[in-house]
Amino acid sequence: MYTLIHSDPRFYLVDKHPGVGFHREGEEPGLMDALRASLGDEALWPVHRLDRITSGLILVARSAEAARLLGDALAAREVEKYYLALSDRKPLKKQGRVAGDMEKGRGGAWRLTAGRDHPAVTQFFSYSLQPGLRLFLLRPRTGKTHQLRVAMKSQGAPILGDALYGGSAADRGYLHAYALRFELDGERFAFVRPPAAGERFAAEPCLARLAELAEPWAQPWPDA
Repeated sequence: MYTLIHSDPRFYLVDKHPGVGFHREGEEPGLMDALRASLGDEALWPVHRLDRITSGLILVARSAEAARLLGDALAAREVEKYYLALSDRKPLKKQGRVAGDMEKGRGGAWRLTAGRDHPAVTQFFSYSLQPGLRLFLLRPRTGKTHQLRVAMKSQGAPILGDALYGGSAADRGYLHAYALRFELDGERFAFVRPPAAGERFAAEPCLARLAELAEPWAQPWPDA
């Protein structure tokens, strides 16, 4: 269900596997159940969440105080998060910014609107891997439900394997929480975790591009 990446007296950092739910659903245990059982620690607070289809880095606080500090940093947009996505369709533009309010649609999906009252904001770069396959490096500036999946669909390039938003069928949903950078108690942390599952992620064109993106915060991001 997960791989432990880093253990600190204040938090755990784990790599959630794709297809794993965050909380218990009926008889199926979720990620937090697995963490509490295997780490022997009942006092855990998730700092942020990932959808079931999404793999990658999740911060879990080990005390209420750490949860408050990390939650405040997240709310103040002081936690830098970067994601990887694959799509087999060409986007409307190769890089830029997607912004707009989001509202609930049908069947559990969300949709982007033209409003700007409480917009979801996502920056992105994309790279051609091979004909019919493109890698996206995504930086969410806000933390709305399904934000990245909706942003990708709005660009005409739904995420590969994301059936809810019109993505082509694949062995997994190709969205991965790739990198985090944050500060806690004056100490700076930076983590990069390449995806460990998915035949398209493991293919040579993607691996070669990921080798060039080992330091995602060094990229020339568009202005916010």
